[in-house]
Amino acid sequence: MAVSTTKPARQHQGEASARKHAWLGSALSFGGAPIGNLYESVDDASATATIAHAWQRGIRHFDTAPYYGYGLSETRLGDALHGMPRESFTLSTKVGRLIEDDAQQHSHADGFIVDGHRARFDYSRDGVLRSFEASLQRLRTDHIDVLLLHDIGELTHGANHAAILRQALDEALPAMAELRAQGACKAIGIGVNEEAVCLEVMPRFPLDVIMLAGRYTLFEQAQSQRVMAQAQAHGVAILAAGPYNSGLLGDAHGPGSSTTTRPPTRRPWRARSASTMCSPACRPTLGRPPCSFRWHIRRWRA
Repeated sequence: MAVSTTKPARQHQGEASARKHAWLGSALSFGGAPIGNLYESVDDASATATIAHAWQRGIRHFDTAPYYGYGLSETRLGDALHGMPRESFTLSTKVGRLIEDDAQQHSHADGFIVDGHRARFDYSRDGVLRSFEASLQRLRTDHIDVLLLHDIGELTHGANHAAILRQALDEALPAMAELRAQGACKAIGIGVNEEAVCLEVMPRFPLDVIMLAGRYTLFEQAQSQRVMAQAQAHGVAILAAGPYNSGLLGDAHGPGSSTTTRPPTRRPWRARSASTMCSPACRPTLGRPPCSFRWHIRRWRA
């Protein structure tokens, strides 16, 4: 789930707004990780019904990734949307990992309850192109509206961050720009969970969009202010993914073990406090526009 939040800087408004309207089907997007069996198994019928319900409620942008269920999320989205006119919705997916068969894979260490496959990081030019072609096949489409480079950053790659960032700037992002120039995708960017890498990439490569997960929410904004300011300066749109902090702001039972606060065990008192605070304010309104969504939209319009 993602909410489109930032406005481009004044000097970029016309150009960036035209790009945005061309590739984002709705301000609120469908996040495809859960239908990739994230944390629990979901059957095909339930996944299809969930996508159909999102469509009925007006969602027209659908986000996924090869990593989500090792291709399962993309396959389910492709099957569910195949009968819809392609111009009536938009898709985003990601590159940066290749999906491989692995008969010995049963650990579910990545959180996806899927056996027999694994994901391997590959930010090379060839890896980006191979991943993109595989996604087109699974999604049953001839183009992607938004293509994101997935999970670069020091928190993800540790000591390998500098080398990964160089490869992203030298190989992956230029390959994505070529796909955009060919019309195979309409917009390119990065999809990450950490702010620092956004600040590293924006001055060094022209992006259309950043998907920032769990970092610009009703609970957590302080560390993302520099990202938002630089995005406006560079005319980069922001998709605020995980606006509930993966359940912290939406679960009636309070924060669980898989929220996106950093690190989850470091600020348990704050998580419990936010959950308690939001109980009367947010949870009774979940059937209407939830307060966290209204907050994002008001901030954007301001």
